[in-house]
Amino acid sequence: MRSGVVGVALMWGTIVLADEPATVRSTRIIEENKREGSTDWQLTRVRVDSTGYRSTWIEGYCSRQSVHAGETIDVMVSTKPARPFNLEVFRMGYYGGRGARLVQRYGPLPGKTQVDPTPGNNNVHECHWDVSQTITIPSDWISGVYLGRLTTIPSKPEEPYWQSYVIFIVRDDRAADILFQCSDNTWQAYNRWPSHYSVYTDPKGSQGPWATVSFDRPYAREAQHDGVVDDPLTVGSGEFLPFEFPLAYWLESHGYDVIYASNSDLARQPSHDIKLFISVGHDEYWDLRQYRHVEQMRDAGTSLLFLSGNAVCWVTPMTESSMAQPFRRMFRGGPYGAENAYALQREKEHGPFPHRGPDEGLLMGARNVEPVNGGGDWVVQKPEHWMFDGTSMRKGDLIPGLVGWEYHGEPAKIKGLDVVAAGTAWVGGDLPQSYSATIYPSAKGGFVFNAATIFWSQGLSSPPGHTLPWSHYTRPHGPDHRVQKITQNLVERAIHPHGQ
Repeated sequence: MRSGVVGVALMWGTIVLADEPATVRSTRIIEENKREGSTDWQLTRVRVDSTGYRSTWIEGYCSRQSVHAGETIDVMVSTKPARPFNLEVFRMGYYGGRGARLVQRYGPLPGKTQVDPTPGNNNVHECHWDVSQTITIPSDWISGVYLGRLTTIPSKPEEPYWQSYVIFIVRDDRAADILFQCSDNTWQAYNRWPSHYSVYTDPKGSQGPWATVSFDRPYAREAQHDGVVDDPLTVGSGEFLPFEFPLAYWLESHGYDVIYASNSDLARQPSHDIKLFISVGHDEYWDLRQYRHVEQMRDAGTSLLFLSGNAVCWVTPMTESSMAQPFRRMFRGGPYGAENAYALQREKEHGPFPHRGPDEGLLMGARNVEPVNGGGDWVVQKPEHWMFDGTSMRKGDLIPGLVGWEYHGEPAKIKGLDVVAAGTAWVGGDLPQSYSATIYPSAKGGFVFNAATIFWSQGLSSPPGHTLPWSHYTRPHGPDHRVQKITQNLVERAIHPHGQ
């Protein structure tokens, strides 16, 4: 084992730390994960109404996607019927396998039924709820994804309690080895709260530029529950728990020096002095400013891991709310893809669009394809590549079910690019479509890896509160030592490009 790598062993789907310490630029993650984790952070009692998405009994949202230590964030909550409630805030991580740590309790807090928004221009549903709790972020709340668990307080012993989440990110602009970018633009694009109001539900069509969505509303139950994830216990947490938490849990179990950010944070500015940028899960919606900033990071020497599928698919202009809060509204502005045939086809079928993005393949290494929904096995094509060191994999070996439910396909023409895995994703169970996973060298010893699947993180860990997804009659199998080793090789090469 290389010096500076924490060893892991799989035992019944749980990652166990070995004794060898990690060599990192900061010990904040290591020290944080030595703190006692919580045995009670998941939702226990959750209920959705007849729409299948919304939890009217208790629901809420935060005033910002991300916040620095020392800044404030407001939490807006509605209860129906009006009931007092408690708010418990947890930081998500490893914590000895428990997955979260309780950082603060608030309550009892007075609850009331808040007014549903009147639809605005482009059918936007933007709430203007009263503030239930203002949180000033303490200095010891390090960068991470934070879940706030909302729990009603029964008015009498025979009355049940109900729960849901709110979610926010604590960010940090310090130098760090790894920047974990949450895919919260995509969480919001698919969010149907209060019943049928997402980027996909405009009467004019599901793929056009007509619908605007707002971050000033609760996250409903994950929109893909009828075909990808069936777990109502994620209400209010976007798509973090099913598609992103396994990566965060795995990184923190290794003690890697990681900070977290939202999509909008990368649209504001590039992150300097970062060795590795990671896109995770379903990262479909990118503001063009975000694209240019990540491009700048790559060209300055930051390595990029696209542990994601269907990423950088739609140009997503982010605008201010009706209260002039920046980066609180978004819409589908047009396809990435420059003049490639699939981008032109999207324009023809779903436009006209006000924007056209550059060829995302020149950033990611492989492009989006049509159709993009399906499932399949991840089949190795170039086992001699260094990313497979220590896996014992041979050409044609497969990792079952790892491709889905969306993926990347056609490789870009980039000097030094290798197709390291490729095969068939089966659309609808029996219609073949091709996918390609790629890697290419970038500036100053960096590289860009494209895993070509939303499901990559499913092979890393199975933390508490996580449910395996499935897609088109295909399912990933959960933690796989080969996925873990490939990811470890990639992360270590990015952090130590010269073997330091």
